[in-house]
Amino acid sequence: MEVPTKKKYSLFKKIGLLALVLFMVGIAWVWYVLTEKYSDTSKIAAAYTVNALDLIHEFERNDSLANKKYVEKMMVVNGEVSEVEGVDSTVNIKMADSTSGSYVIFAFQQQDKALAEKIKVGEKVSIKGSCSGGAFSKILETEFITFKRCAINH
Repeated sequence: MEVPTKKKYSLFKKIGLLALVLFMVGIAWVWYVLTEKYSDTSKIAAAYTVNALDLIHEFERNDSLANKKYVEKMMVVNGEVSEVEGVDSTVNIKMADSTSGSYVIFAFQQQDKALAEKIKVGEKVSIKGSCSGGAFSKILETEFITFKRCAINH
């Protein structure tokens, strides 16, 4: 009588199965990131409330330290609008330091686009958004600080 033997998977089959599992996990992660929905910015509490010019000067003094403090934090920034740009499906609002040329730029959420389009240059506004960080542009010789998921702060 013959004794049944266990089927042995070859090393190739094991590696192939592992690769398939990793590929499926990767696809699931990409799907999650691309379809992620954010909470309405206006309903999230701000970690900091600052004046635009003070924020610009803080980044000009030491952008590494300021990035550590503010990146991915929800903030309220108060200041005077220096430029309003309509861009495809969103609106960007800038607050600039006229002496250095450095600026803060806010990209608005789709649901706040219509309200942001009504803002005029020279108007004082309060904007809430998530700070993406700041950097110094050697080409423009200015500091710029970007915000995403912005909303007019009421």
